[in-house]
Amino acid sequence: MPQWYGRLEFALAKCLLVAITVLVFIAAMSRFFGAPVEWSDDMAQLLFVWLCMLGANRAMRLKMHMAMDYSIKRLSRKPRWLVELLNGALMLAFLLTLAWSGYKLTILNWERVFGDSGLSYAWVTIAIPVGCALLSVEVAVLMVRSFKTKSPLFFPEKSNDIERAHSQLG
Repeated sequence: MPQWYGRLEFALAKCLLVAITVLVFIAAMSRFFGAPVEWSDDMAQLLFVWLCMLGANRAMRLKMHMAMDYSIKRLSRKPRWLVELLNGALMLAFLLTLAWSGYKLTILNWERVFGDSGLSYAWVTIAIPVGCALLSVEVAVLMVRSFKTKSPLFFPEKSNDIERAHSQLG
């Protein structure tokens, strides 16, 4: 993925986090003063779903998703690479299936109103197909890169790769 894409995604995630914080603060303060703003909680929840999808996508790109690598670390390089490719193919199939199901759910929820906000609930459910599509692209990019370089797909190869990923988390 181009660098500008990662920077844009990270900037959008930061903006979403700030907006969520402000909305929750407004909700808490308005309740404290006896005039609750009902829609602010709903909007914070909606933005949180989108933030989770962007965060999952960034973590996938940086190979920072939690993984149980106890058994795979014991394999030699080639079998490990093949297991990771199989895992990537299964993950890609799952994400595409989830994206399709999420799309159908979004269509079903178009008429449903989201809490007190007056917005369609589809704005919440569409985060699933969009997020899964973004994750599918990231997995496909990782798989192509892995084919070209014969490098591990999901696990950082060296400790400096882990340090680099940590520095990119912000």
